[in-house]
Amino acid sequence: MDSYNNTGQTKHSRYERLKTANEDALKGGGILRMQQQHDKGKLTARERLNMLLDKGSFQEIGKFVTHRSSEFGLEKEKYLGDGVVTGYGAINGRLTYVFSQDFTVFGGSLSEAHANKIVKIMDLALQNGAPIVGINDSGGARIQEGVESLGGYADIFYKNTIASGVVPQISVIMGPCAGGAVYSPAITDFIFMVEHTSYMFVTGPKVVKTVTHEDVTAEALGGATAHSVKSGVAHFAEPNELVCLEKVKQLLSYLPQNCEDIPNPSAVTVPDADGLALDAVIPDNPEEAYDIREVINAVVDKASFMEIHQFFAQNIVVGFGRLDGRSIGIVANQPSVLAGVLDIEASQKGARFVRFCDCFNIPLLVFEDVPGFLPGTHQEWNGIIKNGAKLLYAFCEATVPRVTVITRKAYGGAYDVMNSKHIGADMNFAWPTAEIAVMGAKGAAEIIFKKEISRAEDHEKELERREKEYVEKFANPYVAAARGFIDEVIMPRETREKCIAAFSMLENKVDKLPRKKHGNIPL
Repeated sequence: MDSYNNTGQTKHSRYERLKTANEDALKGGGILRMQQQHDKGKLTARERLNMLLDKGSFQEIGKFVTHRSSEFGLEKEKYLGDGVVTGYGAINGRLTYVFSQDFTVFGGSLSEAHANKIVKIMDLALQNGAPIVGINDSGGARIQEGVESLGGYADIFYKNTIASGVVPQISVIMGPCAGGAVYSPAITDFIFMVEHTSYMFVTGPKVVKTVTHEDVTAEALGGATAHSVKSGVAHFAEPNELVCLEKVKQLLSYLPQNCEDIPNPSAVTVPDADGLALDAVIPDNPEEAYDIREVINAVVDKASFMEIHQFFAQNIVVGFGRLDGRSIGIVANQPSVLAGVLDIEASQKGARFVRFCDCFNIPLLVFEDVPGFLPGTHQEWNGIIKNGAKLLYAFCEATVPRVTVITRKAYGGAYDVMNSKHIGADMNFAWPTAEIAVMGAKGAAEIIFKKEISRAEDHEKELERREKEYVEKFANPYVAAARGFIDEVIMPRETREKCIAAFSMLENKVDKLPRKKHGNIPL
């Protein structure tokens, strides 16, 4: 016989009420709106979480939360969950906190209640030291709530900032993310976007046209291509949502759970390329380009290199790899693009990546082939000085194990900036092809031997002779090695084993910065 409580409801009716509520929560904004998502090539909020998390691991929090607004008729329209699914689960067996905005409910718009759910998840992630993955698909602030909605955004921004450097934060843009909403992803560590179905911008095409008279589509203004190639806001641009979510899982496999943790080791896989192939990578002609990815892939474990920001500032390559099963961060000049020079965008890209690795105890391996900083009025007027200093500052500040391999050119101030011994690198190797000098031999000879060249009967022949003299004296790794600035000159084929040994030796490195609130990086 059913028992009764003081409201006259049976236990059975209470169970039925819970069953109905659970079913209603799973419906989101209804079948029609779910179908509209699918028609756009998009998954629903819950489908995305099912794809992201290990099967059966998701535990939802706040399923029955609803908004508290009574303005503009909102009191008559309430949905369980209020447009965002929040909780925790496992990705490859590791605890991860998640939220997924539901575009089928009020267009995924953010209300006070919606924001509170996200903040609760972020608090739990901080307290328990686990990554946060946020899936964004929202029309923005819920206009009917006014300042309460805006306050909700600010609460999230604040938590993003507090969590920065404590736990990894990943933003996945799978629909619109506009207005103030863009600043939460901007504070997180990595941003994924999906081609043709996601976009980010502070002001949309209509406002742009009104203010600047520019005609631009949402895709051109803030689509995946715009942000992965031009602005550098997005780190990844993927062809569809399934590929995107798989990439998120892959990225997390390189990262620790939090700033007190270290990345989990993996099985060692020896690269296919014979180490001897590295001996032939550097062209005989010093002006000829080569792809630094050939070097990276021949040194790290087989198929382990995951490039970050692949299509932005391509004159520098950054990404994660594994070396003898251990996760490392890689920063490398790319001689095949702009000869590998450092410019504003490359400096920003490199600095951001170095600082992330330092936050989360990921050792840094640097491959250096840099002729200097890009000259010109555009670079100077747009701040190459302060932006180049960002990369310098990031390396100087980093306390993780740091190893540099100079493959060819290391000229001028760029030599210092690219993780030189002088700014705290632990081990610095150079190939025999390395050229460590203030500038290129020809330019140096023209300055140093200006008088001798001008007096010579054959100016070109004298310049050539003086250029060779400069090369013999300075454009090689041995002067630097004699002074201890290079720890060892190695054959290219030895690079993998030398780096493995170096990082193994540095595994327990302890290096503390002076006590301070924080530094003042030249932003």
